[in-house]
Amino acid sequence: MLIRLNQAQPYVLSLFRFVVGLLFAAHGAATLFGVLGGNQAETGAWPGWYAALIQLVCGSLVALGLGTRVAAFLASGSMAYAYFKVHQPEAFLPLQNGGEGAAMFCWAFLLLVFTGPGTVALDRFFGSRNAAAVAENTPRRDKTAAVSA
Repeated sequence: MLIRLNQAQPYVLSLFRFVVGLLFAAHGAATLFGVLGGNQAETGAWPGWYAALIQLVCGSLVALGLGTRVAAFLASGSMAYAYFKVHQPEAFLPLQNGGEGAAMFCWAFLLLVFTGPGTVALDRFFGSRNAAAVAENTPRRDKTAAVSA
């Protein structure tokens, strides 16, 4: 049973990344364009419009698995800011201040910073080409020479 779970881990991580990114992008789209039942923010209004832009762009990149670690880092930071500047002053605990979503997104994106995008991601497609090119152009060190030196 554990062997099967371990084999599925990279694919489930990709699914997790896709769902979290899609949900985050939907929040941004709702605020930027007034779709999906959201209230449209005034263009350039601080911090709502900029937060929505970060949500849409970073959420889309994470969902696609393109620049995942950088986009997830920015998204995590934006949710930490949202939690501490908007929610936490209202009450100490997320359950009391309505900040559960911000806290969960913050930690989910921070997890993706460290785990990467999973197996099914555009990062893997472009990364494999770059890794192969770097490997071809990198001179190999002879291990025996390193040991005797």
